[in-house]
Amino acid sequence: MRLSAFALSTTKETPADAEIVSHQLMLRAGMIRKLGAGLYTWTPLGIRVLRKVENIVREEMDAAGALEVLMPAVQPAELWQQSGRWDAMGDLMLRMTDRAERQYCFGPTHEEVITDYAKRDISSYKQLPVNFYQIQTKFRDEIRPRFGLMRAREFIMKDAYSFHMDDADLDREYHVMRAAYARILDRIGLDYRVVAADSGAIGGAKSEEFHVLAQTGEDELAVAENGRYAANVEAALTMASETPRPAPGGELRKVDTPGVATIADLCAALDLPAETTAKAIVVMGDDDKPVLLVLRGDHSLNEIKAEGIDGIATPLQFAEESVIREHFGAGPGSLGPVNVNVRVIADYAVQNAADMAVGANYDGAHFVNFNWGRDAIEPEFADLRNVVAGDPSPDGSPLSILRGIEVGHVFQLGDKYSRALELSVLDENGKSITPQMGCYGFGVSRIVAAAIEQCFDDAGICWPTAIAPFELVIIPIKADKSAAVRKACDNLYAECRNAGIDVALDDRGLRPGPMFADAELIGIPHRVVISDRGLEAGTLEYKGRRDSDNSQIEYSLEALRQKLGR
Repeated sequence: MRLSAFALSTTKETPADAEIVSHQLMLRAGMIRKLGAGLYTWTPLGIRVLRKVENIVREEMDAAGALEVLMPAVQPAELWQQSGRWDAMGDLMLRMTDRAERQYCFGPTHEEVITDYAKRDISSYKQLPVNFYQIQTKFRDEIRPRFGLMRAREFIMKDAYSFHMDDADLDREYHVMRAAYARILDRIGLDYRVVAADSGAIGGAKSEEFHVLAQTGEDELAVAENGRYAANVEAALTMASETPRPAPGGELRKVDTPGVATIADLCAALDLPAETTAKAIVVMGDDDKPVLLVLRGDHSLNEIKAEGIDGIATPLQFAEESVIREHFGAGPGSLGPVNVNVRVIADYAVQNAADMAVGANYDGAHFVNFNWGRDAIEPEFADLRNVVAGDPSPDGSPLSILRGIEVGHVFQLGDKYSRALELSVLDENGKSITPQMGCYGFGVSRIVAAAIEQCFDDAGICWPTAIAPFELVIIPIKADKSAAVRKACDNLYAECRNAGIDVALDDRGLRPGPMFADAELIGIPHRVVISDRGLEAGTLEYKGRRDSDNSQIEYSLEALRQKLGR
C-alpha cells in the first residue's frame, strides 16, 4: 500500500476523553473515530488489523470443524420471551418496535436465534454433532460506555454454538473449542491465561475465560505458581483450613467504639490488625428472612459465591437498614454473631480463628476475644470471599493475582436453551431427546484493544506481526531530490508485494522525523530506510519496532526476508 493513497490520519495529541492506553493509541494512530457514546467507525488502518484477527479466527474455527453462518442482528422478542431472558437482560438490551408494533431487539448474543435455526433444520441424531459460528456485530447498551473498544456498546464478536446428543460429546467439543481458542491467541502472539469462570447471565455448567494479560485489565485472575490452576477471582475457590482452632485466649469483653463503622475504624480504635477482626454482612434469604454472613475483616465478600448458597436470594439482595435494626438491634458497622436469631454463615477463613473482634449488636460497641462455640453457636461454614495473593490453590500451590482482559469465553450450556425453545431430535431408537448445547464467544474487536494494552511503548503500538496493519514499511530519504531513491523504493516495494510481504511505502513526501514517528505510532513491526548513502554502499537501514538501534543490512530481498523471519 502506498501511503499517499491511504487515508492515514495520525496525531501527536492524546484525546482528553481517552482514559486507557488502547483508546488513546487507537485514536492517535487513526484506527477508530468516535461516532457516539460507545460507537466507533473503523478507519482503513483499523480495519486492516480487524480483518487479520478475523482471518485467524475464521481459519481456526474452520480447521476445528465449525460451520460458518450469519444470523440476523435484529431478533424478535418472542424468542427471548420464550427463553426467559427478555426481562432478565434488563437495560443492557436495546429494544425496538417495527411499524406493525412488533417488538425486537438488537442482538446482544444469539443463543435463542441459533436454537430456533436448529429447531427448524435438525430433526435426527444423524445430523449431530454440529457446530455453527458467525462473526457479527452485537449491541449491549452499557450504562457507561468507556475505554474505547474495551467497553463499547457496539462490537464485533465471533460466537459459536454446538449441539450434541449427550454430555460426553458436548465435553469433547468443548475441549476442541478450547484448543482452537488457544491456537488463535498463540497465532496472534499474545501472553494469555485460561481461567475457570462463572457462567453469568448466559447460564450453563462448565465455563472458562481466556484473558490477555495486561496491567490495565479489568479482571483479577488467581493463578497458581505451579501453573496447574487458574481462575477469575470471582470463581477462584478457597478451602477450609486444616489447622486446628486455637483455644480461647481471653474472656469475651464488650468495649465501647463510638463512631466506629468500618474495619479500618475498628483497627485504629483498638490497635488491632485487620486479620484478627471479623465483619458481618446481612443479605436476604429466599424466604425473605435475613442471613448473617461473617468474613475476616481484611477479606471481601464474593457476591457470586454468596448468591450460589442454597437459601440465599437470587440475585443477591443486601438487607435494608430497617430490616437489620429489627433483627439485630443495631445498624451496619456494629453487627456480629453473638445472641442472634438468624441463619449465620461464616467464611472458611474464620472457621479456625480465635479471639476475634466482632460487632456487639449495639451501636458504638464491639466484642473482643470472640470465639465460635463458646460465645456463639457454631455457624455454617462456606467459601464466601475473594481470594488474595498468597492463598493456597486447591492443590496447595500459592496463588498470585494477575490482571487480565477477557477476550474469549467457552461454556457448556447443557439444555437451558434447547429445552426452553423446545428443540428436540430423534435418537437412533426413534425417541425424542433434547440436545445438549455449547457456546463459545470470542471478542474480535476487543482483542485488537487488548493487544495494544499488552504491546505498546512510549512511541506507540508494538503490534504482534500476525495482526499488524502492515508487516513492513519502506521509508525513503529525500526522494523528492533523488531519482535513484525513488526507483529503489519502487523496486523494493514491488519485490516485497510479489513475495507476499504486507508492505507499505511511505511516499507522502514528509520529512524523515514524521515518517519515523508515524511508523512507530501505528506499530509496523519492521522498517527499512532507503537513502542515497545506503544505495552507494549497497545497504538498507533496518530497524525492528522493538529494537533500540538501527542496523545495516545488504540491499536484497533475501536479507530483508531473514529480518522478517521468513
